[in-house]
Amino acid sequence: MPFSRGASAPSRAAGHATKTPEVQEPAAIAIAIEEFLALHPKAVVLEDGRAVFEMQTAKYSLTTEHGRCTLQLWSEAANLVRRVVATRLREGVLRMSVLRFGQSKPTSLELVAHRDRRTPSDRESLRTRYLRVLERVLQRGFHEWTLESVSSAMDLEKSFGPAYARGRLVQGQRAWALVAVNEEETQATIDGALTVGILWLDRCRTQGDGRRVWQGLKVIVPHGTAALLVSRMAWLNEHAAQWELWELDQQTEELTRRDPADYGNLATQVVRAPNHAAVRERFADAANRVMMLVPEPMRNEVEQVVRGGNEIAFLRHGLEFARVRAGYAGTSFNMQEQITVGAGANETPLATETEPTLREFVARLFERRRVDGDKRDPLFRMQTERWLESVLRRNVTVLDEHLHPEYVYTQVPAFAAGDRGMLDLLGVLDDGRLAVIELKAEEDLQLALQGLDYWVRVRWHHRQTTDDATRPSYGLGEFQRLGYFDGAALSQEAPKLYLVAPALRVHPATEIVLRYLSPQVEWELVGLDERWRQSLKPVWRKRSSDPR
Repeated sequence: MPFSRGASAPSRAAGHATKTPEVQEPAAIAIAIEEFLALHPKAVVLEDGRAVFEMQTAKYSLTTEHGRCTLQLWSEAANLVRRVVATRLREGVLRMSVLRFGQSKPTSLELVAHRDRRTPSDRESLRTRYLRVLERVLQRGFHEWTLESVSSAMDLEKSFGPAYARGRLVQGQRAWALVAVNEEETQATIDGALTVGILWLDRCRTQGDGRRVWQGLKVIVPHGTAALLVSRMAWLNEHAAQWELWELDQQTEELTRRDPADYGNLATQVVRAPNHAAVRERFADAANRVMMLVPEPMRNEVEQVVRGGNEIAFLRHGLEFARVRAGYAGTSFNMQEQITVGAGANETPLATETEPTLREFVARLFERRRVDGDKRDPLFRMQTERWLESVLRRNVTVLDEHLHPEYVYTQVPAFAAGDRGMLDLLGVLDDGRLAVIELKAEEDLQLALQGLDYWVRVRWHHRQTTDDATRPSYGLGEFQRLGYFDGAALSQEAPKLYLVAPALRVHPATEIVLRYLSPQVEWELVGLDERWRQSLKPVWRKRSSDPR
């Protein structure tokens, strides 16, 4: 049963924090699970305290047939099926009382909003111990410099969180800004160290008395975690500051320097562009079955996106609510089509017994996810960036009149360890220059450097030349060799980077970080009217070529 809403509010449907949960109807149980996962797309499933599924990469299906709620979870590594008999929501954790098939004694599964369940006091204790280790390492590794201070005190006004240790190394009138992260933090936090470091260096410079020369920034991260930071640091302005990246083994307290100029080949690949006409023809009958689930007056509002040679997705304002795939069935070598329906990670197969429920879900989705919908509704709030992407994809020339409307690719896969693996939008300007478009619907400190990540990857792939002698005029790089921009004459220039967000959602730190990028990275920051769902309109622009 996909996302639905009954008469009860989500908190009531989830049950009360009592020792013996009230008897709950299967539909109410499904509502509690669906609403929790809609509000927490990064949730983790725990069994016996151990993480068994991360919902960013896992899928799930809920059915309420035969008077029971059945939950199936699956990923590339595992599969789990349980009957859920009750739920209880308490302090951000949804506890599910479940039965294995053939057993009568219930056990528990927990849905937690985030993987990190450490208490604030545990995190503070770990960070305090790390500061002591860091002080010893710095005094030994940079003994010619004086460690003036090192602290992880929170300063949210300046975007400095307690996960980052900040300090200064001083020698006479010369100084270095320093940012470090301990090995207990998440990889996403570690990857964010360079943004925080740039902001810390800029603050040291602007708050100084002018007598101290700030040479640059030293970033220290745990051993073996610097791959993405190496790539980012290689594209910072070497005339604006000196940049040093170090890895620290906290067990041996050994520091190792990483050279940003030696980041080598990127661990990334682009998949071949599918033949859209052939895919649509192949899945025409299955696509018609999906469209029959949609209320007839709203069928022209469905966006069908070819995801690959074996998949079509069906979207409502950027939110995928159904998909048609072809794959091998069991141990057979025969290809089999499958239709699934559901929002987010939910994928319930379309079958005779599930069709009425799925039809109701699609009707609710189209009613609730509309331009003038309730902003508190989970279906309205889900995947806001994908909504913005869908609006911009259909009218990309509003962003720049020189962008070619016929060549706009959405979420081109470009896989690399430690990042999201998807480019938001990839386009081309009239002069053949590639355009990387990074979108944010909400305020995000990492906008500038995440956009840089994709710019680096697009540039790298575009420079992978082909020896195809039959297409000498435009067979310049890997994108065209794999079927993108067919017939276009691409320029050999580096891509242009567009960073796009609603004007009031652009983080104040973004412009500071952009000032420290290499001059080789041409960027444009575009603030949109906050009413972008109704009408897409830029209200201001800032460019790398603007006077500073």
